[in-house]
Amino acid sequence: MSDNQLPLLVDSHAHLDGKQFANDLTETIDRATANGISHILTIGCDLESSAASIAIAEQFEHIFAAVGVHPHDATEIDEGALQKLKTMLDHPKVVALGEIGLDYFRDRSPRDIQREAFRQQIRLAHETGKPIIVHDRDAHSEVIEILKEEDGGKNGGVLHCFSGDLDMAKQCLNLGFYLSFTGTITYPKNTEIREIIKAIPIDRMLVETDCPYLSPQKFRGKRNEPAYVRYTAEKMAEIKGLTIADVARVTSRNCYDLFGLGTVDQSTKIAYQIRDSLYLNITNHCTNRCIFCAKFSDFVVKGHELQLDHDPSVEEVKQAIGDPTRYDEIVFCGYGEPLLRLDLIKEISRWLKDQGIKVRINSDGQANLVHGRNILPELEGLVDAISISLNAPDQEDYHRLCQSKYGAEKSYQAVKDFIGQAGQYIPEVIATAVTYPGIDIPACEKVAESLGVQFRAREYNEVG
Repeated sequence: MSDNQLPLLVDSHAHLDGKQFANDLTETIDRATANGISHILTIGCDLESSAASIAIAEQFEHIFAAVGVHPHDATEIDEGALQKLKTMLDHPKVVALGEIGLDYFRDRSPRDIQREAFRQQIRLAHETGKPIIVHDRDAHSEVIEILKEEDGGKNGGVLHCFSGDLDMAKQCLNLGFYLSFTGTITYPKNTEIREIIKAIPIDRMLVETDCPYLSPQKFRGKRNEPAYVRYTAEKMAEIKGLTIADVARVTSRNCYDLFGLGTVDQSTKIAYQIRDSLYLNITNHCTNRCIFCAKFSDFVVKGHELQLDHDPSVEEVKQAIGDPTRYDEIVFCGYGEPLLRLDLIKEISRWLKDQGIKVRINSDGQANLVHGRNILPELEGLVDAISISLNAPDQEDYHRLCQSKYGAEKSYQAVKDFIGQAGQYIPEVIATAVTYPGIDIPACEKVAESLGVQFRAREYNEVG
């Protein structure tokens, strides 16, 4: 793969003002660009380094700055310092307030002063409308306590170089924060942080270097630099079972949402790739209104913007697919119920099968209610696999969770009938359920077994 084909990444946390870069800053940034780093966020740790970070951002179009006072320098915070930070935060290339927080490992400032400086800077972020970048070292419970008491997630933010446990990670996500990870995830003994990455949605993650510190394993003991953020992204892809392109796209989109860096790619809203599969978003309409559906908060799936302004035509879908032989499979999925568009599915599937392409459908299983007939025979020979959302072990729970317009008894029975009959016409049938709190997954699996199909639990909040 040539340099200009590298998936573009954002180094969301660097310290380019450090003396380690004094002699080769331009060369360092050039290496980052050659390695597909589209943007770099350089972070201030006191008033002096904040000003230096702004100066660097002014020199390079794709570099932006954050300003703030690190807990090591918390004694620097007074009314005058806060006013200087406020002025800096007005600069057009300053996108966040940070890094701020607590550090009880080195204790270079008294803890009571650290806590007050943290609170004061959170309040300044509220005043200026900026997200915050939080430093937390050996102060997990107090960081969470202050973030809760001060409504730290009001304007968004990130726990940089996350080092807490899974419970803390979930608390941070519930407060609206992103979690950012460094080259430490590549260290052989750092299994706990890799388990956390595996357990939480990538839609809430960023990648960073924290350079010149925390080099990935390949360069451990040497100076870190923005080009090396790719090694962190590659390890994250391995952990999450994704491609580096997926991780780059998602984490870059997260940086756009949090800091406003980059732009939103609208080109994939009909056909979007995840891993080696191409998904087709052919409608945003649905027969259900599931309470766990992510589209009620946004239309982004693995970094792809999927809000349609119209249901695309057959020709639009074919054009969006391009050469289908590039993919392992084509999946009718998207942010709506694909079988609402049965005729389009049949026509596109015939076109794909003529080229030897595997076709899969993800469905809510209510197509027979929608069309007033058994549509499964019409899919025979066109569809290789179908994944059907069971989502509940009984009709009461199904209606509570999925809120079908067809009512509790009729809709759930239709889903079970669809699952039970699908195997007569489609080679691979899987019933699924989302691990939403309160859903009895083992009971759902028993229902699937009684219907003679495979079962798969889908992680809640891990769409795509």
